[in-house]
Amino acid sequence: MRRPKQGTATTTARRLGVLLGAVGLAAPLTVAIGGTAHATPACTTRTGPHQEDVEKFLGRPADGRQSPADCRAIQGFQTQHGITPNIGYAGPVTWGVMQQEITKRDPNAAGKCPVNKGRIACVDLTRQISWIQDGKSLKFGPVPVRTGRDGYETRTGAKKVYWRSIDHWSTLYKVRMPYAQFFDGGQAFHAIEGSVWSPPGSHGCVNMRTGDAKKYWSMLGNGDDVFVYGRKPGT
Repeated sequence: MRRPKQGTATTTARRLGVLLGAVGLAAPLTVAIGGTAHATPACTTRTGPHQEDVEKFLGRPADGRQSPADCRAIQGFQTQHGITPNIGYAGPVTWGVMQQEITKRDPNAAGKCPVNKGRIACVDLTRQISWIQDGKSLKFGPVPVRTGRDGYETRTGAKKVYWRSIDHWSTLYKVRMPYAQFFDGGQAFHAIEGSVWSPPGSHGCVNMRTGDAKKYWSMLGNGDDVFVYGRKPGT
C-alpha cells in the first residue's frame, strides 16, 4: 500500500478544519461542563415569585416584571452558581442562593445586632450563625454555630466575655471545651470535636468548628461585647 504524499495529507487536513469551522459558526451556543457540551437554554419570559427581590439583588430596575435583560442577568447568576434549570426564572431556589450571598456580605443586614459598641460578637440563634463586627465593619464570619437544644437554650440579650480558658475541661459534662470564652454563666463560645450541624444542639454553649473558635480566641478578649438574639429552630 502506498503512503499518501505529505502535501496531500496536509491539504486534506486544512480542508477538514475549514469545514469544521463553518459548522461551528452555524451551531448554537454551548457551554462545556465537565467536558460535555450543553446547549444554553432559552430565557423564560415568565415572571417569577421572587422577581423584584432578585432584580434588586442583581442591580436591575426593580419593577417586578420579567424583561429580556432581567432574564439574561438571572440566567448568568444561575449558571455561575450551578442552579438548574438555568432559564432565568426568579424562583425560590435562585432567591434562596441569593439570600445566602446576602448573609455572607452583610449578616447584620436586618440591624438586629447592635453594632454601635465597637468590637462585638453577634449570635443569631434563628440562622445558627455568628460573626464579629467592629462598628459597621465586618471583621470575621459569619460562621455556622450550634447553640442550646430545647430545655438548654442559649440565653438571649447583651453579654460580655468575662472569662477565657484555652483548654477548658467541663466538670459538669466531662468534655473538653477548647478555646472557651464565657459570656453568660456557664455559656461560652468553644470548639467541639463533632459536627456543628449535628442535632439536637448544645447544653447552652455556642459550639464552633475548631478553626472558627481559634479565630474568635485571637479576636476577642475579656470585656468584649456579645449579643445573642433570635430563636433556635425546635426550641
